[in-house]
Amino acid sequence: MPAPVARLPRRATLALPLILPLAAALPGRARAALPPITDAIGRQVRLSAPAGRIVLGFNYEEFTAIAGPAGWDRVVGFGRALWAGWRPASFSRYRAVIPRLDTLADVGNTDDNSFSLERVLSLRPDLVILPAWSYGVLGEQVAQLEALGIPVMVIDYNAQEPARHAASTIALGIVAGSEERGRALAAMYLDRVADIGRRIAGAPHRPRVYLELSQGGAGVVGNTYWQGMWGRIFDMVGADNIAAGRIPKAWGPLNPEYVLTADPEAIFIGGSSWVGRPNAVPTGFDADIATTRARLAPYARRQGWAELTAIRTGELHAIEHGLCRALYDYTAMQYIAKAIFPDRFTDIDPVEELRRYHAQYLPVRFEGTWMARLAPVGA
Repeated sequence: MPAPVARLPRRATLALPLILPLAAALPGRARAALPPITDAIGRQVRLSAPAGRIVLGFNYEEFTAIAGPAGWDRVVGFGRALWAGWRPASFSRYRAVIPRLDTLADVGNTDDNSFSLERVLSLRPDLVILPAWSYGVLGEQVAQLEALGIPVMVIDYNAQEPARHAASTIALGIVAGSEERGRALAAMYLDRVADIGRRIAGAPHRPRVYLELSQGGAGVVGNTYWQGMWGRIFDMVGADNIAAGRIPKAWGPLNPEYVLTADPEAIFIGGSSWVGRPNAVPTGFDADIATTRARLAPYARRQGWAELTAIRTGELHAIEHGLCRALYDYTAMQYIAKAIFPDRFTDIDPVEELRRYHAQYLPVRFEGTWMARLAPVGA
C-alpha cells in the first residue's frame, strides 16, 4: 500500500507564487471555532466549521458510512484510481446512488505517484484528508498545503489498531458534520473488537494460520502479511501467523517450503474484484460462490498442500482483501476467529454481520461472496 515518494511537478512549483495570493481567499481561514480534532496519528487539526470543500484521499466507503451519500456534496476531489480502478465492482454501485462521483476531480494518488498538489490547490479545499500511508510520503506537499492554511487530516484503517480506527471515524464525523454518527460507529466497532477479545480469552492454543493474496492465481506465490492489515488481524483474533518474522517487510511472499514445514491449521486466500487478474480468486459484490470456490480449488492441489492440516480438515478459505482495511473489517476478524475457534463463535454469523452493516450504514445493497470455505460446512 505505501508507495514511492510523490514528487511535486515542476510546473506546480513554478505556479506556487501565483497560487500564494489565492490563499487568503481559500475558505476556512478564520480562527478555529471547532475544538481541535485529533486525527488517527494524534495530530491536532483545526477547522472553523465542518469542512465544505474536502479532498479525500482514500477510505471512500468509510466516509460514506459516516457522512452518508449527501456527505459527498462536501467533496471536491478524490483519488479516483484507488476506487474506480482498484475496485470497480464497488465503485459502480456507489456511483449509481452518488452520481457526483462521475464528475469529481481526480487528484491522483501516491500509490502510482500521480498525486498532484497543483490539482489539489486548484480545487480550493478547506480540508485535505489523507490515509496514513500517503501522508508518510507527502512530507513536502503536506508542508506546502499547511503553509497555505489548508489543514491536512490523517486517517488510518490499515494499521489495524482499534484506537486509530476509532479516531479516524470520529474525526471524519466531525469534519463532515456527522459527529454523532461517527461516534456511534466508532463505539460499535470497538464493541465488536472487544467481544472477539472476550471470546478468545483463555484459549489454550494459538492455531497456526496463513494468508496469501491470489492476484496471480495458485500458480504464483502471492504476498502474505506480518505487520498491520492481515498480520495485525491475526494477532487480534488469537492466531499464530506463520509469516511473523519470516518476511523482511510488512508484506511479501513467504517461502513455499516454509509453508509446508509450518503446517498451517487454517489458510485464507485473499481475493477481490481486481482488474486484469483472470486467475485471481474473485470476491466482493460481483462474485458468485461457485466461481469463488472454483478459483480457490487449485490452491488445495499445490505441490505438498494435500498433506497440510488446513487442507486435510477443510480449512481453506477465500476472503475479500478489502476487509483488512475497513470500518467493517471486524466481520473479517469474526470470520477468521470462528474458523479457528468454532466453539466460541457459534452464535456469530460474520456474513450476516456484514450484510447488516451495509443495510444500516451504506447506500448500496450487500450481495456477492466476501468470505467462504472451499468445502461447504458439512460437506
